[in-house]
Amino acid sequence: MSGQNVTIIGLQWGDEGKGKVVDAVAGTCRYVVRYCGGANAGHTVIVGDEKYALHLIPSGILHSGVRNVIGNGVAFDPAVALEEIEGFRSRGVEVGDENLAISSAANVVMPWHKLADRLNEQRLGSGKIGTTARGIGPLYSDKAARTLAVRTGDLLDADVLTEKITRIAEVKNTIFSALYAHDEPINAEAVCGEYLDYGRRLAGMITDTGAVLRRAIAEGSRICFEGGQGSMLDIDHGTFPFVTSSPVTACGVPAGAGVPPKAVGCVVGIAKAYTSRVGAGPFPTEQDNETGNRLRERGHEYGTTTGRPRRCGWFDAVAVKYAAELSGVDELALMLLDVLSGFETICICTGYRLDGKDIGPFDSIPAAMGAAECVYEEMPGWDEDIAPAKEFSDLPANARAYVERIESLTGRPVGLISVGPERKQTILHNTQLKAPAQCNT
Repeated sequence: MSGQNVTIIGLQWGDEGKGKVVDAVAGTCRYVVRYCGGANAGHTVIVGDEKYALHLIPSGILHSGVRNVIGNGVAFDPAVALEEIEGFRSRGVEVGDENLAISSAANVVMPWHKLADRLNEQRLGSGKIGTTARGIGPLYSDKAARTLAVRTGDLLDADVLTEKITRIAEVKNTIFSALYAHDEPINAEAVCGEYLDYGRRLAGMITDTGAVLRRAIAEGSRICFEGGQGSMLDIDHGTFPFVTSSPVTACGVPAGAGVPPKAVGCVVGIAKAYTSRVGAGPFPTEQDNETGNRLRERGHEYGTTTGRPRRCGWFDAVAVKYAAELSGVDELALMLLDVLSGFETICICTGYRLDGKDIGPFDSIPAAMGAAECVYEEMPGWDEDIAPAKEFSDLPANARAYVERIESLTGRPVGLISVGPERKQTILHNTQLKAPAQCNT
């Protein structure tokens, strides 16, 4: 499958380590494409002693010869994008028209979106969703409303942008005052000036990316589609309403990138060797105890975007299998296996029960998670430091057995195994990804 497109998605509640896998695959691709979410996503790539945190810019930006694309399905925040771009440039990473393209049809995060996010969470109190307050949900609401949306292409036309901002600001001021008793009006003139400046600075990068990608497909160029968040946060198929606001599974690629469904290619599902979640919502395998604390500290489980401590628990094979079936995953990438070193016993959730009865059918899983009782299988752990391992055979017997059990429970081969944060700390196992560029360097 050396020439086949690759889609990389998270199978849990985000933070699975997608950035590292995209970075590994990117060197074999001509394009790397973000198709969903926004600056609420946080992907981390470590190259030697350098650590890069990406929020909007695709993870292929660290490879020369790769064109990175922010698709129409992304909630685009120009302020965050420019901050990232300047941050990369200051560290010697080239970012410009040649290697970054932004869809002219992507919707733009505006100041009122972030304000609405904060005010609505305050209003919900203990029932809040637990958003990152980046304005993502309010943006997608306005996208659906259509008449309240601003697209990146509008940033290039002063007349169009001024008319839209003036009209929308008036509507938002009325809503905020009535719904939240917020009486500090939005300064439409100041917002116009700010966003026109963003347009001037990004002008060379804003284009019809759907046309670019469809042409690339016709020419046989290889594309990597980079998912944001995780499948259990999908707006339709996750633990609703404690989800994100866009389709983040492989099902979202065609609409979010402007390509035909068959362009999805090989689907790689990313999962941690345990589970974590940020914010509110059901989490059946959560360990709100010393085990969870140990996983958090060993895994450095603090949000890339928010810095918030993540909730941690055991691997949930039920949720991962559900997510893998939903996206048609071809193989798994199992991340942070090294975090489990030192545990005497490791647990895997192999089923759910409600009122003493097994839960089914499978598609009822997200709705049932809030009240589900986990059925656990215990496996012996290992004490060895596995960070130096280069081959599957280098892993301790108990670690190999754990990986094989995950393959059995999820019905998917584990193609890549991460045993540390650096590029080179990746073991190629049962993978179709023929020697991803940075796995062994």
